[in-house]
Parts: sequence; C-alpha cells; structure tokens
Amino acid sequence: MAGLRTYLDYNATSPLRAEARAAMIDAMDIVGNPSSVHAEGRVAKMLVERARAQVAELVGCNTQQVIFTSSATEAAALAVAQKGRHGGVFAALPTEHDCLAVWSEQEISPQTDRNGPVLAVPKDVSGLVAISAANSETGILRIDGKVAGSDEGYSTVCDITQLAGKMAVTYEEVTPSYAILSAHKMGGPKGIGALINFTTDDPEPMLRGGGQEMNRRSGTENITGIAGFGAAAQAAGRDVAAGRWDEVAQFRSILENAIASASDQTIFVGNEVDRLPNTSCILTPGWKGETQVMQMDLAGFAVSAGSACSSGKVKASKVLLAMGYNEAEASSAIRVSLGLETTKDDVLRFADAWAAKFEKHQRRAA
Repeated sequence: MAGLRTYLDYNATSPLRAEARAAMIDAMDIVGNPSSVHAEGRVAKMLVERARAQVAELVGCNTQQVIFTSSATEAAALAVAQKGRHGGVFAALPTEHDCLAVWSEQEISPQTDRNGPVLAVPKDVSGLVAISAANSETGILRIDGKVAGSDEGYSTVCDITQLAGKMAVTYEEVTPSYAILSAHKMGGPKGIGALINFTTDDPEPMLRGGGQEMNRRSGTENITGIAGFGAAAQAAGRDVAAGRWDEVAQFRSILENAIASASDQTIFVGNEVDRLPNTSCILTPGWKGETQVMQMDLAGFAVSAGSACSSGKVKASKVLLAMGYNEAEASSAIRVSLGLETTKDDVLRFADAWAAKFEKHQRRAA
C-alpha cells in the first residue's frame, strides 16, 4: 500500500472523464478553423455547436445562450462588465467566490447563520448581484436549491460551477440574467468555461477581434477544450439523472460519522441544511486547516483548506467568517470533496488517518 494516493479534492478540480478525453483526441485531428466557410471549417464549426448544445442541455438553457470562455473566471468578468445594463452597480455576497467578489462595489450584509445558507438579500440592494447556487467551500445550497433570479429590483449573476454536473440545474420562476460554469469541475478539461446569457441582449464583448461566439467573445475557439467540455457535460447529465451522486452522499455521511466518533469537538458546517452531495467542510477548533492539509497530504490524501484559488494563502476563510465563525474557528477548517470515483474504503481510510493525526494533535496541545 506504500505510495497510495487518494484524491478527495473534487471541488478544486475533477479527473478528466473518459468521454471528454476521447472527444478531445478526436478534436485534435480536426484541421479547420470554425470561422472558415470551407468543408474543413464547417466540420470544426459543427463540433463547437454540438458541444454548445450539450452544455445547454445540462444547464437547461437555449443553445444560443451559451457563450464559451476560457474559464468561469472570464465568464464572471464578462457578466460583471454588463452591469451598466442593470443599474450600473455590481454587488457580491461575502460568501461568493473571489472571481465575483473581487468586483463588488456595494457592501451586502445578508442574513445568515453558522450552519446555513444566505437567507435573504437586503431590500435596498440594486444593480447586478452575484448569488451562487452552491458554495464551493461548504457545499451549502441556496434555501430552495434553485438557481437564483430576482424580481426585487436587482438582476443576478449566478455561479453554478459547483452545482452543474452534481445535481439537476433548476431555476426559480425568474431566471438569473447570467450564470457561469467551468468544464473541469465536472470532468472536462481545464481552461474552458461558459457564460450563460439569459437576457434578450447580447453582452458587450470584452475581447474584440474576429467576432467569434456570435460577436460576443472574439478569439479562435479552443475546439479541443470545447469538445471535452461538451462531452463532459453530456456524461455528467447522465450521471445526475441516474442518481449516481446519491451513493456519494452516503459516503460523505460515513466519513462525517467516523470523524465525529473520533472527535466531539469537530463541526461539520452546513450538515443541518441542504448541501451538495459530495462536500464536507470539517472545522476542528484549535487545529489549523493548513496544518491538517499538509499532514493528510503526507498520509496520502489530497484535501484542501478552502477554495482552490485561495490555496497557499494562510488566512481564515472569508466564507466562514461571513457565516459568523470567529477567526480561530474559520482558520481550522478543511474541505473534503468526494467524486464518483470515491469508494467507501477511501473515506474510511481517510477518517482513520485523520483520527490518528487528531490524536497526535491533542497530545501536543495537552
């Protein structure tokens, strides 16, 4: 068993699906540019449009509403750039991913609690507001589990990056103005994402040039990445429909029960509300999250101390701080995120290794 590695950081990125790999290999042999009108160009264009339809089916939108980007981060920036059409002000909840939170111009103090989602956006908020469907660090879903729109005087951009491919994507009666997602969170390649535009107007492009993506995002399409994205979206949709994530949720419960047996001090953030089926935010006061991550890495397990984009930054989780945890508590959290390849043996071995490290931590602290 020496050298065995167990990957439990699927919210950071997921392994490339076989379907995506095969689609990407096939795409590499396509010579044409999708903007060319000759036969080779038309073949490339057909590949892009097929993938667009596959992504649209996964997220429940019209095919022409899908705009391919280099990442969810670029999609977020493109959405925020449209704020002038929605009152001119952009605001993000403090629990949002940094790709949206970094643009926030209006402070929002939402109702929340230590074990739950954002309960409401204050009535005085206006403009374009970011509200994620599922939090990447805690897995906590919005109250109704639906993608947020608004009829309260503001528009929304919704981050569905963690939700899409793990649960069915459903919408409130009012859809958001925009949604963002990323291929590599659902078994597609890194470096490809999408903005879903639910408005009746094409977004004003940030990248200008050849007018690709129907003049909404210039630059020759990454057909290899797009093909992998489409194939991953289609396969992910099948897995959701087949209920494959139900077993993952069972493994998550086994993991949390095993850790709870080893430590009555540990808090499982959001375990009393609806969460993604694969995500466990484990908070053990007094035991630094980054220390746990390093110790578990040496033991052969890959987990994280929060959002992957924030890894390496030794600071308390802003998400947990916004939920009411103090600095010490928020600094002691790790995120364990399971995938379809995760087994019951994986989570039990992790729990055993964690318990052994926790016992050593207690002895040192005594």
